[in-house]
Amino acid sequence: METLSVKEIIKKINNYESFEATSLDHSFSIKIREYVPFICAAIHAGGNLRSNLKHKIVHNDYQRWYEEDPFTNYFIRSMPLTIIGNDSRFEYDLNRSIDKCIYEQAWGKKVWKSPLNSNLKKESINKYVNFYLVIDALIQSIETKHKGCVVYDIHSYNYIRHQKNLPVFNIGTENINNHKYKKTVSSWFNELKEIKLGNFESTTEINGPFQGNGYFLMHITEKFKNTLVLATEIKKIYCNELDGTDYPIVINQLEHGFKKAIIKTSNVFADSILQLKMDKSSLLSTGIDSQLIDVDKKLYQLTKTLEVLSYVTPLNLESEKRKFLKNKGKVNPQFRYKQIVEHPFEFKRKLYALPLELVKDVTIAKLYRDVIKSYSDKIDMLSSIGTDKFFYNSLRYFGQPNETDLKHAHFILSCPDDTSESNLIPIEDVKEIFEKSIAEYGFNGDVEITKHLTAEIMVLNYKRKVLLKKGTFLSEDSVNALVHHEIGVHMVTTMNAVEQPLNIFKLGFPTNTYTQEGIAVLTEYLSGYLTIKRLKELALRVIAIEMMINGLDFKQVYHELVNTYYLTHHDAFILSTRIFRGGGFTKDHLYLKGFIHLLKFHKSGQSIEPLLTGKNSIEYLDVYNEMTLRELAKKPKYITSILSNPKKSKPEVDYIISGLLK
Repeated sequence: METLSVKEIIKKINNYESFEATSLDHSFSIKIREYVPFICAAIHAGGNLRSNLKHKIVHNDYQRWYEEDPFTNYFIRSMPLTIIGNDSRFEYDLNRSIDKCIYEQAWGKKVWKSPLNSNLKKESINKYVNFYLVIDALIQSIETKHKGCVVYDIHSYNYIRHQKNLPVFNIGTENINNHKYKKTVSSWFNELKEIKLGNFESTTEINGPFQGNGYFLMHITEKFKNTLVLATEIKKIYCNELDGTDYPIVINQLEHGFKKAIIKTSNVFADSILQLKMDKSSLLSTGIDSQLIDVDKKLYQLTKTLEVLSYVTPLNLESEKRKFLKNKGKVNPQFRYKQIVEHPFEFKRKLYALPLELVKDVTIAKLYRDVIKSYSDKIDMLSSIGTDKFFYNSLRYFGQPNETDLKHAHFILSCPDDTSESNLIPIEDVKEIFEKSIAEYGFNGDVEITKHLTAEIMVLNYKRKVLLKKGTFLSEDSVNALVHHEIGVHMVTTMNAVEQPLNIFKLGFPTNTYTQEGIAVLTEYLSGYLTIKRLKELALRVIAIEMMINGLDFKQVYHELVNTYYLTHHDAFILSTRIFRGGGFTKDHLYLKGFIHLLKFHKSGQSIEPLLTGKNSIEYLDVYNEMTLRELAKKPKYITSILSNPKKSKPEVDYIISGLLK
């Protein structure tokens, strides 16, 4: 952040330059990323007191804090245009007229041990005057550009000692043109009521304990006829006003709530007063700042090689399979696994040390927090590979089948098997088919045959590589379906992530397995090559995981799959291995669940394309859309080909699918 004189700040404003600066005397800070038709102000957020006054004031730090508006600057920091008062209102109060801005008495108590001399007062008055010079220049520039402006004047108030039933939010409207701004005030009132605050009810009043009589509002309203000031007081539910303790979760909730409320109300103002149609990208800053790039880069460097599947694949899979099948499944296999290199505690310490406070937008900061938490859970899981703890960590990370999942699985398994058979294709020919598909998409990716796989196919995102299991033969239908699954989704999302300006799209957002595998199976269906056999395979994964959760061990699940569900010994071993690898891996129930969700999403007419941007999750769809509008993300370069040209499925498959959608 720059340090600029008031003259330099006003020059930048007049030239419509984007900048962030603190005034030379550090009395206020201003951020302008975009010249939007709204300003967010927290004029009492600061508590600074210059050194030549500290020994003269009666009030201690806590007593001053009690009457200030702490954290009100946090509530608006996601906004593109903010101005923050850094000094204590006990030095001079920006919400009073210039002749009354320096207190002799405040809230019934004497402020100064002895009267201030004229020089000391003059220093404070100069700060006051400079602040209003900047405010006037700023509003003038906004009115010139947009023909009007709305100012969110954010304050807070104490309530515990009053012991009254006071609203969480109070809007003071006595000194504004209520007829002209009726729609905007109504929107602000309704949006504040909708803010989710955990255990607190979001009550809102107009002209309750405060009526909007502050000088800041009066000055702007009198001087600028096309600017609305929404003086808003927040009850200090976000801190303990009796001892100064703050409540970070509530502060974060207010920050999220204010971002949404300000954007929606500003949109109403732009539409009803300015006759401007503005979307979220017009009302929020665009582009990526250097702090976000730094955090994103550090997170990627920490986590880029942490591919779960490469750790949970047994190193001795083939030898244990031979031993297990030779002994007719009497003794559970003893798998060995690749070990993580870094100590989990050190890894998590580095994760949580990333400076997310530098990410100023609350939505983007939450996204990064969620990804960091996801990787923390992932490292807990990987650090416990081969132990009983792995199973519980997997349950925490991937969840478990619910009643609906089990119902769907049993329904699929109750349906008649396929009667038709397709030709078997050796894995060497599959490799050529996959390489051809990659070439058709126009990106670079490797296809490699290896014997060290649990499944027939696996995509390594970090290495941009498809692995195929040596010695495997796949049916023609399976190969045609898997081309869309593995190349059209997993490789496409990997390559789209490479094109993104932020690395977070490569890493995988929380619950992305559910979404990515859901889309991948959806493309199998849209290709017309999804078979009943494949659906039963997905259903059996759900059933097998439920068996494991209910206490059956590897050999018991294996025998149940052979004797009850008539799998071959080889197929039963592979499916049991998928479920028990690592110590109990519950990921595979997400394929069927994700497919049904994404199929419903697709049938509702919504586009799958934003979910192809990277390793995305449908849970964060609104975030991707906002990031794309704000130029924090690009639209996907590669689009899964079958989405634009879906094929008709077999009637028997459609029958089963219709049963899943009920």
